Amino acid sequence: MNVSSLVVKTAPERMEEVAETLKRSGLCDVFFQDPGGTIIVTVEGNNGDEEIERMKVIQQLPYVLSVGLAYAYSEDELEEARERIRHGSTAVPERLKERE
Repeated sequence: MNVSSLVVKTAPERMEEVAETLKRSGLCDVFFQDPGGTIIVTVEGNNGDEEIERMKVIQQLPYVLSVGLAYAYSEDELEEARERIRHGSTAVPERLKERE
């Protein structure tokens, strides 16, 4: 299980609307919002790919200006990454590359 915290930015006048959309979306849990347009959410997934996909969907929601990763926790992926490094892999994972 993976858990990540995201900082979602929106215009202050759209903050309530975006927060409600996020709460109803099933993509995340909303933990904090301020009048300045900052919303803190957590997303969960079985792996990092699921979390990244959720982040991308949140980024495309109406009135969302930006989404930033604040914290990520993974039960299994750290050891998998260490193993790849031990075996000489230094490539950027496909899921982190820009797609057009």
